[in-house]
Amino acid sequence: MLRKQIRKPILAVSAFLLLTLMMSACAPKQAPSLTVMTHDSFAVSESLIAQFETEHGVTINFVRGGDTGSALNQAILTREAPLADVFYGVDNTFLTRALEEDIFEPYESPHLALIPQEFQIDPTFRALPVDYGDVCINYDKAFFTANNLTVPNSLEALTQPEYAGMLVTENPATSSPGLAFLIATIAHFGEDGYLDYWSALSNNGLVVVSDWETAYYTNFSGSTGQGAQPMVVSYGSSPAAEVIFAEVELEEAPTASIIGPNTCYRQIEFVGILKGTPNRELAEAFVDFMLDVPFQEDIPMQMFVFPVNQEADLPQAFIDHTQVPEQPATLSPDLIEQHREGWIQDWIATVLDR
Repeated sequence: MLRKQIRKPILAVSAFLLLTLMMSACAPKQAPSLTVMTHDSFAVSESLIAQFETEHGVTINFVRGGDTGSALNQAILTREAPLADVFYGVDNTFLTRALEEDIFEPYESPHLALIPQEFQIDPTFRALPVDYGDVCINYDKAFFTANNLTVPNSLEALTQPEYAGMLVTENPATSSPGLAFLIATIAHFGEDGYLDYWSALSNNGLVVVSDWETAYYTNFSGSTGQGAQPMVVSYGSSPAAEVIFAEVELEEAPTASIIGPNTCYRQIEFVGILKGTPNRELAEAFVDFMLDVPFQEDIPMQMFVFPVNQEADLPQAFIDHTQVPEQPATLSPDLIEQHREGWIQDWIATVLDR
């Protein structure tokens, strides 16, 4: 009697477990996920992401980490328990730091064969180039025409009295284009001469703000027509953006870039596979996806930078309205890493703590 009373519940539980296992086997499996950490300016067409997800049976999650420096800090601080599988957005001003912190795994994508060597700065293939853009001084065409004023074609010219109070730049301690412009002046004048140059700029009425949005949309006269400064540190692609986003169709951009030797600084952005990813194969596929032509052709209209893949075609607006400097300023990433913080502190002492 006792056996029968015990056996019935055991049989009931066994049947329940069997039913549960059968239901689990029949239930649709959840797609694996791949997490990509980026800076806040990252953008890509949803249709491209959807296509990648369908082709690889994966869900892509994007984690935005702030500006480039902040996002990189997060990746470094969480490297023992990574927040993502892939990191996009470290540029050549922070590249050496990322490599020294050893947060990336090497991956030699086959698409590198279509990318010029000038962009392949990391010989260890831990950081692979995705795009580039030039930080340049943009100017308001109408202002210079109305005032019969020659557009300055060099950094030195900006210190001349006729351009007093006409330039607004961003604080390099808080702004990526501000830091890029500071580095351009160091590349041009050297470590022994750049502070004298900034002192001369300050004496000539230089205006400094904390971020690009304030500089471009509040101070710069070429964007809204209301700002007080007809020159701004921005991007070589900004004139094209003015045409593309104009409320009324424009035949030509109202702004242009100063592209004399060493007046612009070329930023290159990279992607890398974060160490410890459990999704190495999918991570490689996503890197390949970013370097392939469809993604590369999507870049200009999404992030207003240039693709590095030579087979990617540019939008007509970029061809018509963007000026590319023949001699952009460059500095070794190693040198930038060694001195970046010191340069910024010396700049603050020279320009802000006057």
